[in-house]
Amino acid sequence: MKSLHHRGSYPVGKLPHQDLVALLDHVLPKPDPRVIFGPGLGRDAAVLDFGDRYLVTKTDPITFATDEIGWYVMHINANDVACLGARPRWFIVTLLLPEGKTDGALVTEIFEQLRFAGEELGVSVVGGHTEITHAIDRPIAVGAMFGEVDPEALIRSDGARPDDAILLTKGIAVEGTAILARELRERLSQALTPSLIARAAEFLHDPGISVVKDALVAASAGEVHAMHDPTEGGVATGIHELTTAAGLGAVVEAPLLPYFPETLAICDYLGLDPLGVIASGALLIAAAPDHAARIIQALEEEGISARRIGTLQQAPEVLLKDETGTRPLPKFERDEIARLFEKQQDGSLAAQSVHHQPRHSDTDN
Repeated sequence: MKSLHHRGSYPVGKLPHQDLVALLDHVLPKPDPRVIFGPGLGRDAAVLDFGDRYLVTKTDPITFATDEIGWYVMHINANDVACLGARPRWFIVTLLLPEGKTDGALVTEIFEQLRFAGEELGVSVVGGHTEITHAIDRPIAVGAMFGEVDPEALIRSDGARPDDAILLTKGIAVEGTAILARELRERLSQALTPSLIARAAEFLHDPGISVVKDALVAASAGEVHAMHDPTEGGVATGIHELTTAAGLGAVVEAPLLPYFPETLAICDYLGLDPLGVIASGALLIAAAPDHAARIIQALEEEGISARRIGTLQQAPEVLLKDETGTRPLPKFERDEIARLFEKQQDGSLAAQSVHHQPRHSDTDN
């Protein structure tokens, strides 16, 4: 096997794309013939042939400390299943809980969060594992979501086509805005109003990090060729992954990108680029250009904001266009939040605040 590109210890965050692709290509065994869609760069979930139905499955962990970890882990996994046009149905979760910090109240709270998320999504928890371990200092949840889809309704992550419209729901950095407001409330309060910080903290639920409804509405409203849930590395990384999966490029219209005032204020104060901030809650959609308007209308009728932000192209460049011209869309090898928190003197903050590490890539299903 060709040696990996990176030298030395990896920093917090995703495995670099080059190394991940090398490992996927040369280390993993070849899948059996019933694997319709296996691991690969920009792929959201795996697809298995079950006869008259396809089984769609995804796994993701939550590794930062959160008071809503059970709710969080189910929604994050459901998002990627829905991006392939499937309806999430069944969930398995492994809970690793810290020795000396876990009591009945904590365990009950996490299970209640799982129940609540399951009721929201129509998902059943069908198994898992719970363990108290000395190896960690905070709860960690690892989920696996299973859904099903008619073979004719499958939407492939690599299905985008030249001239497709790129649509985006909600806005830039929904999840990242909530994380920053919750984790750095005291620091942000030195420059921003309590009401702005409070609104940003609630982005977890409003507009929310779930894109299940977004995906199901879009898929039923028009001709959708691909969908992608941008997470670590932000919307910019999500666009790069969407284009890479399809072997295409894109032109993104900078004036059309939807930023929340709260996100801009927080990122400006912290010196972050919102395009590289973890972005669950937004859905990227590659749609037939003559279907884009009806898909946007259907989303808006369901209370989900959406707009066209660009166009896919045959040329491999991914460009950001504004009134001054075009330039390459930024690439973020690491999420902006990971970069920020690594600078903090308290190293534990970095470990607590970056989640579902292998994700996006979204190569390791």
